[in-house]
Amino acid sequence: VQLQASGGGLVQAGGSLSISCVVTGLSSSDYGVGWFRQAPGKEREFVASASWSGATIYYADFAKGRFTISRDNAKNTVYLQMNSLKSEDTAVYYCNARTSGLNYWGQGTLVTVSS
Repeated sequence: VQLQASGGGLVQAGGSLSISCVVTGLSSSDYGVGWFRQAPGKEREFVASASWSGATIYYADFAKGRFTISRDNAKNTVYLQMNSLKSEDTAVYYCNARTSGLNYWGQGTLVTVSS
């Protein structure tokens, strides 16, 4: 199982950025996906998650109204659209896939928000 995240980069505060993650190698066709982030010196924290159908979506409080998670199952890809970015959003963003009680992680993509 591989999760390949991409799209990170440098963006000014108030700007937008979209990151994506391609999931390959999962035999199950029914898995949840999510995004987590880890800022320097801090623990990894939950950002957003979506069920297989996309009907059930959760956001961390800081992400509500600014971030949008979506998925394209035909492309095995999950996206995170981030708007109104703040300096405190600077972190490595990790994608996650979960099925049958197992969690899989990607390598992360760095998002840097300059103030």
